[in-house]
Amino acid sequence: MQFALTEEQQLIVKTTRDFVQRELMPHEQEVEETGHLRVELLRELKSKAIDAGLYAANMPTEVGGAGLDPVTWVLYEKELGRTSYALHYSCVARPSNILLACVGEQRERYLLPAVRGERVECLAMTEPQAGSDLRGMKTSAVLQDGDFVINGTKHFISHADHADFAILFAVSGEESTARGVRRLMTAFLVDKGERGFEVLPGYRNVSHRGYTNSILRFTDCRLPKSAVLGEVHQGFEVANTWLGATRLQVAANCLGRAERALELAKQWAVDRTQFGQQIGKFQGVAFKLADMAVELRAAELLTLEAAWKLGENSASDMDMAIAKLKATEMLAMVADEALQIHGGMGLMTELPLERIWRDARIERIWDGTSEVQRHIISRALLRPLGG
Repeated sequence: MQFALTEEQQLIVKTTRDFVQRELMPHEQEVEETGHLRVELLRELKSKAIDAGLYAANMPTEVGGAGLDPVTWVLYEKELGRTSYALHYSCVARPSNILLACVGEQRERYLLPAVRGERVECLAMTEPQAGSDLRGMKTSAVLQDGDFVINGTKHFISHADHADFAILFAVSGEESTARGVRRLMTAFLVDKGERGFEVLPGYRNVSHRGYTNSILRFTDCRLPKSAVLGEVHQGFEVANTWLGATRLQVAANCLGRAERALELAKQWAVDRTQFGQQIGKFQGVAFKLADMAVELRAAELLTLEAAWKLGENSASDMDMAIAKLKATEMLAMVADEALQIHGGMGLMTELPLERIWRDARIERIWDGTSEVQRHIISRALLRPLGG
């Protein structure tokens, strides 16, 4: 197995890291203090990201994206993950791969403008009573007089307040199976401003300040059949085809944040003296650093392996789950230990550690909780044996 980066990969890593350090990191404090990303700043940084060729790098070249292979994409995501989520995700957007399911006029109206940075999407799946249990969703899509009538509520919908349209999943029917009646889902493309579609303020979040969430309410919202993304009743298939890689994105972002936390901890261990010597010379601190480095290296290798398998079309749900589980739990450990090494100073807002520590908490919840990842892994281990 080849572990060395190609010249192209090294260039992409350097370009992305330089952009993050030069254009994004200087605005971290403002976002943290105000709790929001100014519209003017968002537009400015978004334009710079497009000019730098970093926008929509996850999308294939045939639709105008950078066409990064999975391993290179993970390396790119890792560098973006070093800074505030509000800054790197809002300003250097990676449109949802689910838009690749667009066909015909949908491509011109949704997919291509999203890749060019002209339109922004949000993904509307989670509901108050249906988080990890997608089949428990209650938002309905009923066919009436040739249109689908949507009713229901979504919440925790990221950046919906400045999105132009939503990728909505709704229950559109039922089918009988050996395990009983099962709900069928359909995906829809819904423009903001459609009658019966409201975007309401969401909740205040301890993690990722400035990266907003909203509540979406649908009340007799009528959508034509042309709004269906994929096929009617095939929403699960659409989601499973295109959304699996998002767990790798979460894992890669966690790697970047953990690497930054470790760098801060190492420097503090050298600069800070107590009892007449650098604190890094005390075993209690030195061993923390060693454990942090081991966990980070393990998470990085697992994430890169899953990315490599994705590029070889051999990745399984288990591979994605292992990467996401390890990287998110590793970040929690590394952030906490880095803060502990800094002592009281680690909790002060003058350093990014308290933000990294707070932001780490949500990673074990969204895009599938740690418990869901463990369920996926254990099921893959036991099913071949009849379990």
